Amino acid sequence: MDRALTFAIIGDSAASGVGDSDSLGNYFGWGYHLAQAFREPLIYLNVARPGAQSKEVLHDQLPKVLIHQPDLVAVIVGGNDLLRNGFNPRTFEDNLNETVRQLVYSGSTVMLLELHDPTEIVPMPFLIARICKRRVDVVNSITRKLSIKYGAVLLETRSLPDIYDRNKWHVDRMHPSRIGHQFIADSFGHLLRKRGFNVGEMRYSTKNNRSKRDSIIWMLKNGTPWFFKRAFDLLPALVLLSITELIYMMYQCFQRTRARSGQLLPTADVTLLSGPAPQLQSSSASSMRSMAS
Repeated sequence: MDRALTFAIIGDSAASGVGDSDSLGNYFGWGYHLAQAFREPLIYLNVARPGAQSKEVLHDQLPKVLIHQPDLVAVIVGGNDLLRNGFNPRTFEDNLNETVRQLVYSGSTVMLLELHDPTEIVPMPFLIARICKRRVDVVNSITRKLSIKYGAVLLETRSLPDIYDRNKWHVDRMHPSRIGHQFIADSFGHLLRKRGFNVGEMRYSTKNNRSKRDSIIWMLKNGTPWFFKRAFDLLPALVLLSITELIYMMYQCFQRTRARSGQLLPTADVTLLSGPAPQLQSSSASSMRSMAS
């Protein structure tokens, strides 16, 4: 290659490096560690922002990297979309599709990342865990679909060995720790080498970046305000979704009981409750019933 390779990252907190910072609050993250492993001249650009959703990634972050004609772009988004009251899978897919489409047609190789299963490491009430897991599955399904459509490099997070080891996760259990970020960088490095990129082996840190004292301070300063902000946004929806989820579970149990006794319920009713969920349009009660089904 006659010129330096340009590697850009757009997305949310998982892309910006939350969980891997120094004492001054500067984020590093897996993108930084991956950039360090390249064995060729490299320009590294990270415009990701904590809290970003797919709409912001498409309309605000994407133009900032396209002007640099990047060769390699990581698009890491979806976690904040699914945590919003008005989560709409169709809107998320449209935003991500257009983002990846523009990058591919500009000549970039795109990197995508599946979300981990937060219920594996974050204690949640049973019904809320079911709803969260379902939303994560929807986001990952869309991400896989688009990776196939555009030939993107896809990191299947859940298939990584020991991905849920505690030392790989930040104190908030939602973001990777420094070792976790390096683990993701190393995993992406393996995939990129298969695509012909000159990436060396990852150099792992001997310890994570935060002491127990620092972790407590971080949670009080950052984690607690984030939790209350999301709680006020999601609480009304979670109450209704949990009620609908409980009704759905009771219906499934009733259906199995009737089936064993040879008295199947009408097909139309089964399709309504267990078939593909209709797309969400708003945070109204009807859209929340759609997510629970």
